[in-house]
Amino acid sequence: MPRSHYVAAIDQGTTSSRCIVFDEAGNIVSVAQREHRQIFPKPGWVEHDAEEIWRNVQAVLAEAVSGAGIEDTRIAALGITNQRETTVLWDRETGRPVCPTVVWQDTRTDALTRALAEHEGLFKERAGLPLATYFAGPKIRWLLDAYGLRERAERGEVLFGTMDSWLLWNLTGRHITDVTNASRTMLMNIHTLAWDDELLDAMGVPRAMLPEIRPSAEVYGHTEKGVPVASALGDQQAALFGQTCFAPGETKSTYGSGSFLLMNTGDEPVVSKHGLLTTVGYQIGAGPATYALEGAIAVTGSLVQWLRDNLGLISSAAEIETLAKTVDDNGGCYFVPAFSGLFAPHWRSDARGVIAGLTGFVNKGHIARAVLEATAWQTREVVDAMNADSGLDLTTLRADGGMTADNLLMQTLADVLAVPVIRPMVAETTALGAAYAAGLATGYWPDLDTLRANWHKAAEWRPEIDEAAREREYRNWKKAVARTLGWVEQEG
Repeated sequence: MPRSHYVAAIDQGTTSSRCIVFDEAGNIVSVAQREHRQIFPKPGWVEHDAEEIWRNVQAVLAEAVSGAGIEDTRIAALGITNQRETTVLWDRETGRPVCPTVVWQDTRTDALTRALAEHEGLFKERAGLPLATYFAGPKIRWLLDAYGLRERAERGEVLFGTMDSWLLWNLTGRHITDVTNASRTMLMNIHTLAWDDELLDAMGVPRAMLPEIRPSAEVYGHTEKGVPVASALGDQQAALFGQTCFAPGETKSTYGSGSFLLMNTGDEPVVSKHGLLTTVGYQIGAGPATYALEGAIAVTGSLVQWLRDNLGLISSAAEIETLAKTVDDNGGCYFVPAFSGLFAPHWRSDARGVIAGLTGFVNKGHIARAVLEATAWQTREVVDAMNADSGLDLTTLRADGGMTADNLLMQTLADVLAVPVIRPMVAETTALGAAYAAGLATGYWPDLDTLRANWHKAAEWRPEIDEAAREREYRNWKKAVARTLGWVEQEG
């Protein structure tokens, strides 16, 4: 592939859509980004407008290519990475959504998931997932029932897709998804990589509405301008790929709206006994799937956004570090952001957020520090579970995502985990992973070793607090977590 060519990646996230153009060395050439609305119709409900997102994706794709000062013909491949589990239903004929898009954090399916409890063992064994509001399957079932769409779905007139499918439909006209996104529906058998009739029956989802499952890296089709669309990966799997965690045991954590820690477990799925998820890491072409263990944290970066938008304590996300540095510690204050329940390793949809340990001494600086520490302590809980499941001890953490620009947070992570935290030269590893996969599928990059050679360390933080202080703070954090539980009274 000529050096004058580039690879572009669409990163369709929870709060915004971006397009990033990369060169052969994996360096960023240009970026375009647009936020979309967060719609909260009721407490615990979160919706997006899929058509707004598609308009934004078209805009950022055009802006990033023009910003790179190149023609579309010099884009060798286009990759897609996306917020996972977010559920879109649309009309096959018109291509327009038939109901609101339900976002991964949404908890409206709580009663439904409890009603499915008799099938929990089946979902755990076949799909590798616990019964939880997080996943797409219950969202599909709820929307079919709430909007009276079941008969049309059974006839294949109403289609389902996660965000990758919605974008691939609009870009290429094909109704497809990749194995990583399919593995988050509770409907795919992670051993066969195919939709499973028993899972579909248990969830009450018609097969006719589901996309075709494809590998994460292959040419799916072409855009109107002839660019090959050649990868799709759920955002956390894309970050695993972008961090070049290609060997079993290699681990990354991505800090965005939520935070997600993934460990490569090789070509065999590892069933978690400590509240983690078994998921597909990636599949390159006709090769075998690579699996991963995942710890999912619902609220980290979005807590900073909440502090900005709902409380007005800061006017930009970057200001949180400055505000937190006005104090030396958290002043005894702990913030557990269980806004939509707790994800890994607790899986408690009845939890709600608390700020614990408040005294008259606590000011906004202490709250800002508690907000950053919440991300670190939630990471510690997931790392403890991952160490127990894998039989390995984490020795370093490869961190990426927007929050890694916060040096205080990175130091806090090192202190809390008692291991070095490393930030790569290109922190936008989610988009980079989608670009790498698309580039592999089109021959832009020849092999995984070439991608490994692109990875470079930009910064490293080492633990600076003593063990006694670390464990004392962890005990306090656990006490705060205990106070979030059982807040929502279960209804029928």
